[in-house]
Amino acid sequence: MFIRTAIVLAISVSIVAAQSSKPQSKQWTPPRTADGQPDLQGVWTNATITPFERPAQLAGKAFLTEQEAAELEKQSAQSKVDRPPTAGDVGNYNQVWFDSGTKVVSTRQTSLVVDPPDGRVPVKPAAEAKRDYDLAHLSDSYEHMSVWDRCITRGVPGRMFPAGYNNAYQILQSPGYVVIMSEMIHDARVIPIDGTVGRPHAPAEVRSWDGDSRAHWDGNTLVVDTTNFNGKGWIATSAATGRVKGIPQSEALHVIERFTRTDPGTVQYEVTVDDPNVYTKPWKVSIPLTRDAEYIVYEYACHEGNQAVENILRGGRAKDQAVR
Repeated sequence: MFIRTAIVLAISVSIVAAQSSKPQSKQWTPPRTADGQPDLQGVWTNATITPFERPAQLAGKAFLTEQEAAELEKQSAQSKVDRPPTAGDVGNYNQVWFDSGTKVVSTRQTSLVVDPPDGRVPVKPAAEAKRDYDLAHLSDSYEHMSVWDRCITRGVPGRMFPAGYNNAYQILQSPGYVVIMSEMIHDARVIPIDGTVGRPHAPAEVRSWDGDSRAHWDGNTLVVDTTNFNGKGWIATSAATGRVKGIPQSEALHVIERFTRTDPGTVQYEVTVDDPNVYTKPWKVSIPLTRDAEYIVYEYACHEGNQAVENILRGGRAKDQAVR
């Protein structure tokens, strides 16, 4: 009986080990700033070929093996070649302008969405219908366009999701504040830090595109709590987020971000998104940010020379005229 139990236990342990190929991280103590905060400062990037949501062919698989990751990276490199546009297509940037990464994330997770366990964002049908309507009516009015295309913001947490280029973030700390500057649209979030709890949010009637952020420390983790959204933005604006691009926000949106420096070259970024008007339940994204001391963050002059909005609307009016 003892031998049979030992064999069953050994087999069970082997199965569990085989099912999980997640790399194990060691405990590490981050350096401190002059005022004693865990030091998150530096320029960090998150370009990756890991998909935002888990592809259907990887359903039930949370992590890639080393061999699978290498093969995916090889396939991605082979597909990044310039090809002439098809007839009627105005074309796009060529590869020299893109910087969407060449590797899967270091954790080898199969999607950036890690909760729900299936790696899929639990969007309500009404929110998908709103997304589809806006995307089908882009040339009708600027109000249907992305707030990124309109040079307003990439949103919170949308600005932290990888895009085709400009995937850098500079973090600065001073006593009582942390600044997170995004390369894309060069937004700078100046966030107050208060002890281990955080100061109250602004009154409910005070609302903005990027909400009201308050931060506190949970051990070595910076926790940023954001509420008071105006409900006019999108949760994601980049095509890299797939079907999640264009999903609307509501005033009920509540975002909790966690920044943890896990080794000299990594800040683990996690965000939980809760908006009961848009999703059936909260969902979570996890992305390792990689330190790049050589990266230079240039100004992203979004408004200057941005003729896309005007040209799209002109095209829409020309189309209307042709139908009459």
